Amino acid sequence: MEQREDVVVVGAGVIGLCTALALLEGGRGVRVIDAGRIGGGSSHGNCGTITPSHAPPLAAPGMVSTAVRMMVSADSPLYIRPRVDLLLWRWLWRFAARCNVRDWEVSARAKAALLNDSRERLQQWIHGYGLACEFVESGEDYVFRDPRRFEHGQGELELLRGLGIGVEVIDGPSYEAQEPAVKPGVAGAIRFSGDAALRPDRYVAELARVVGERGGRIDEHRPLESLTEEPDGFLIDTPHGPLRAREVVIATGAWSPRLATLLGQRWLRHAMQPGKGYSITYSSPPLVPRRPLVLRERSVCVTAWGSGFRLGSTMEFSGFDEALNARRLGALERGAAEYLHQPTGPEVRERWYGWRPMSCDDIPIIGPAPGRERLWLATGHGMMGVGMSAGTGQLLADLMLGRQSAIDPAPYRPARFG
Repeated sequence: MEQREDVVVVGAGVIGLCTALALLEGGRGVRVIDAGRIGGGSSHGNCGTITPSHAPPLAAPGMVSTAVRMMVSADSPLYIRPRVDLLLWRWLWRFAARCNVRDWEVSARAKAALLNDSRERLQQWIHGYGLACEFVESGEDYVFRDPRRFEHGQGELELLRGLGIGVEVIDGPSYEAQEPAVKPGVAGAIRFSGDAALRPDRYVAELARVVGERGGRIDEHRPLESLTEEPDGFLIDTPHGPLRAREVVIATGAWSPRLATLLGQRWLRHAMQPGKGYSITYSSPPLVPRRPLVLRERSVCVTAWGSGFRLGSTMEFSGFDEALNARRLGALERGAAEYLHQPTGPEVRERWYGWRPMSCDDIPIIGPAPGRERLWLATGHGMMGVGMSAGTGQLLADLMLGRQSAIDPAPYRPARFG
């Protein structure tokens, strides 16, 4: 039987669910559909850090030469698997063109506006909705063992301070005295006191609970098969029957380019690439860091919750390769072992990979789809999906409701790629 909806959100990850919640609070009716299960993509296994400190984009001055050096090592933090892939190389060309100071600052300012708004809003949502997701206002530390890298890492601090991000620089001996989990030999650390952390899979589950309690419906294993524009909305074909909706939101993360032709948005194929990340989750070792860490020379993120301990990160451009690469997982453990007395827990609970939705300018894609009235996009969040989730949901809901948004929507508009 055909079903009629007000808004259909495609994608039950952290971005889709936050958008659904903000729309429900704005008085709209919402149905969420997903090709898999709730939070089954990159929302599940990331490190769960909420990081305004991560505003500077991956496309930084000097990144091209760094990437070329890293390509020769399959377990480096950044790896591009050599292959013939015209879409990848076109994306890399556009990415490389932004590795300059001007574009780096433009992207950083756009990301910071959304990260800062989302950080504050997320805390309000967690308390207001009672989201049980192990949220802590922990701060986060960048830890360095190489004095030259420590000095270089301070180069972006002036920009970050100008973006309202609290920064403290700590010398090596002082940091070792503060953080007993690290081995001797720390050159220094940079602390970002405004960062936070949560357990991402529990956050997503709690968002789904609240969406349901407020009248939203969520259909798992119901993929979008076709989308036909009609005078009063869209006809949506799915394996479980058609839906009609007044408006549609696409929040499908790294899979968005695969829907480009179906959506009438072929530019998406060139604007985004899947960036594969890995993590390992353990039972907690006896000695864990007091706050989340980024082990800078090895680009390993370390997060400890009451319910577990996780090592994560890496960036791999290998398309939608589904292999769980043991060498890259091992690189997380080897990297952590250089810094931590107890780098792993006694029990491995999960080895995971997921694809991050990487836009070529490292700025999310949020707003109306060019040329299609009542079709909206919320994708391209890169490694910042959890940290940008509440802000994205509210921003898109405000646009759809015709309300003034808390931040300027212009930097995120999809039409910038048109």
